[in-house]
Amino acid sequence: MTMAPEELRPAGAPSEALVPRRRISIWIWLLIGLALISAVRVLTGAHEVDSAGTMREAVNASVPIALAALAGLWSERAGVVNIGLEGMMILGTIGAGYFGYWYGPWSGIIGAMIFGMIGAALHALATVIFGVDHIVSGVAINIIALGTAAFLADTWFSGLQGGGPTQSPPLDAPLSITVPGISDAMIDLQDKHWFLVSDLASLVAAVTTGLSTMTILAIVLIVGSALLLWRTAFGLRLRSCGESPVAAETLGVNVYRYKFIAVLTSGAIAGAGGAFIALVSSGIYQNGQTGGRGYIGLAAMIFGNWRPGGLVMGSALFGYTDALQLRAGGEAVHALLIIVTVILLGVAVLQFRRGQKIAAITSLVIAIGFAIWFFSTDTVPADFTRMTPYVTTLLVLGLAAQRLRMPAADGLRYRRGQAG
Repeated sequence: MTMAPEELRPAGAPSEALVPRRRISIWIWLLIGLALISAVRVLTGAHEVDSAGTMREAVNASVPIALAALAGLWSERAGVVNIGLEGMMILGTIGAGYFGYWYGPWSGIIGAMIFGMIGAALHALATVIFGVDHIVSGVAINIIALGTAAFLADTWFSGLQGGGPTQSPPLDAPLSITVPGISDAMIDLQDKHWFLVSDLASLVAAVTTGLSTMTILAIVLIVGSALLLWRTAFGLRLRSCGESPVAAETLGVNVYRYKFIAVLTSGAIAGAGGAFIALVSSGIYQNGQTGGRGYIGLAAMIFGNWRPGGLVMGSALFGYTDALQLRAGGEAVHALLIIVTVILLGVAVLQFRRGQKIAAITSLVIAIGFAIWFFSTDTVPADFTRMTPYVTTLLVLGLAAQRLRMPAADGLRYRRGQAG
């Protein structure tokens, strides 16, 4: 029996039909962001800020973050906070390293997903069955995964040619796809440095040159998850477990089953993110190679307000800043200071219009600080450049905190029979 959303809404919660909200399409937001970057590129002459190479690196940096964010979405929409995403990605990297070396890249992806599910099973058992605090369980998963991966790497890769106690031998990557004709034409158009046109060409060139089939798999997972969670009765029941598990139970939903399914799926997707890092980004397993992307993925999910389109935007933003500091260096990051200034000025105006005068003044002061930094320097020191993705994470979450709405029962302890 398909249940209407109204049947699953907690008592006293406002009906979404009575609170109309105007949402801007993700494509409009991406176009606005690209236009802003294009304007900065033209004004500063820092053409590397969105060259085809930078955009290609941005796509590769965004995919594992997006997969981690999607993994968090599955878990938290069912009411289970998953701080253990980083640990599940770590388990995914070691699984991809072992199975990818011995059996090939696609076996490595499957092995990574299985390893991620093992970590997720522990998290589900602790939180759903035994009622352990979700944060405590997630932190424990991260610590266990780190030690387990280091032990297994030493056991499996020591003595192998090209391997060692902290890394695997080189791994074969999944097939990459280049669209002949389009790629070269877009690169030629990029080199003309026209406003917005060349920037769009850079983006097209990035996704038509050496595009990994794992990137295509990630897109399929995101789109498929969005359709499954928001367009099917299964998805409605799963999301009801994160909004009001007691109400869901009274309507016949097996809350434990749906929570387990969600957390195990979360682990599999996080493991796939770890496989992307090992097989595509690095071409090798190394201890600690996730670099906190599980945490950044969690931030991208929160920035995206627990929705697929939003997490894609957050992942693209964090992946872009990560790629920029790796490929373009201090000069390109310096050019982005003016973008931060413009965004903060816009935020200050919105906050002032909403009557948030103290917040508006704070945003204005910070914007002035970034403007002074931009006009008084020519580059950003290397130490600050490496901090760019993490500073971006804090800044974006700080600005987005006012509009966030997590699932109502996310992280709450649930015991079967509470409805009675």
